[in-house]
Amino acid sequence: MRPTLRLLLASPLLLIALACAAIPLSCASRISPGVPPRTDAQDFALIQRGRYLVTVADCTACHADTEHHSAFGGGRPTVTPFGTVRAANITPDPETGIGGWTDGQFDRAVRGGRMPNGKRLYPAMPFSYYARMSASDTRAMRAYLATVPPVHHAVDTDQLPFPFSIRASMILWDWLYFKAAPWRSNPARSAVWNRGAYLVEGPGHCGACHTPKTLLGGDKTKQALRGYSLQGWFAPDLTQNPRRGLAMWSRADIVDYLKTGHNRFAGAAGPMAEEVADSSSQMSDADLQAIATYLKGQPGEAPAGPPALPQSDPRMQAGAAIYEDQCSACHQLDGHGVPFLIPDLASSAAVASREPTTLLQVILLGAQTVATAHEPTGPQMPSYGWQLSDIEIAAVCTYLRNSWGHAARAVSEREVRSARKRLNRSASVAGPSAPDASALPGTHRGWKARMPAEVALDGFHSASSRAHIFDVPERLAVRGVA
Repeated sequence: MRPTLRLLLASPLLLIALACAAIPLSCASRISPGVPPRTDAQDFALIQRGRYLVTVADCTACHADTEHHSAFGGGRPTVTPFGTVRAANITPDPETGIGGWTDGQFDRAVRGGRMPNGKRLYPAMPFSYYARMSASDTRAMRAYLATVPPVHHAVDTDQLPFPFSIRASMILWDWLYFKAAPWRSNPARSAVWNRGAYLVEGPGHCGACHTPKTLLGGDKTKQALRGYSLQGWFAPDLTQNPRRGLAMWSRADIVDYLKTGHNRFAGAAGPMAEEVADSSSQMSDADLQAIATYLKGQPGEAPAGPPALPQSDPRMQAGAAIYEDQCSACHQLDGHGVPFLIPDLASSAAVASREPTTLLQVILLGAQTVATAHEPTGPQMPSYGWQLSDIEIAAVCTYLRNSWGHAARAVSEREVRSARKRLNRSASVAGPSAPDASALPGTHRGWKARMPAEVALDGFHSASSRAHIFDVPERLAVRGVA
């Protein structure tokens, strides 16, 4: 988070935390403790149902423990605008996990955001979505988690900096953004649509990533599913917005993407690749159809955006030259790629998203699309962060966002430079499993150290002359274009 934004948030949050400390806890606790007692460990139907719900809820995404090779051992860092949080151990270990919890305590944590000791959970745990589940749902989830191998792994989850570390401030957050109400179906809609709504708005918690957030991290509910930047990626608009959403995707396209990780337009990478691998690829076809039905019913705005930059713009001509030489071999000159293999940039609303976050992530660090049992080939795009300068990446992003019918604001050299720094910071938090941040140069000339000067690239005379062309933005003289 930018220092100025931290300062703006820190002072009022400190006052809020102190004020909230005087509020009786009962005023903020709105989840009923009346849940069934611990169930029979031999109730295999309940356990199987719980396993499916844990999969739909994608608990592994946060609670995985790579050190102990456990899907639920905890400790994985999640970078938020307020700092880094680490998910708890939810294996049945009695000392460091949830083995000593009652079913009621588990339900209160999942649907109410409260630990057994009364501590309030941060919304990085999407309890505001899980609240739409029922007590019988969490009972089944608990029954399944009681069967996984226990892992003795103590996780320090309190790692946010002051004043965000004061959990009492969550009383106000809960009051503003949390409604402890189970899902209610809409009688005016079909059973399939209602099932999809329950999955998207409940255990699937799609809005946790895809809905824009306020300064306090709460959902902007009037902009539900319209896209949001987090963890270096832009979770795209899931509405029927014709420019930025899923208007071009059919129900079959949505099902293909969630089931296999690929469709005729796109391939899942980054956090979405993990979601597909650990969650949606293991969901039933009926549930995927329900999700697709619900998403296709979400109206989307068609906001008046900037007109597309003319092809005569020097940035567009520079970007076109770079695209032809570096990108077209896979994505094709017309941008349509290869269905189910290479993403279709020409038809991708994500390319023209409100923010170029994902484009910058993929170009700077590369990306591995997901491989699933249904689509075992997961193509990988190489990193260009070491090879292309900041201004070159800005030019090719601008070209992509204003070609083939797209129209979006240009990407600046400054944005690319900021993205490099942000990705370096994120990599230092994520640890050795993160992409090699050292491959990202500190300035836009960093790639020259890795490229022989005598090698002719992209139709330019040499690597050194190519760098010279982009030393001064006003001299975007690519292939004779001044």
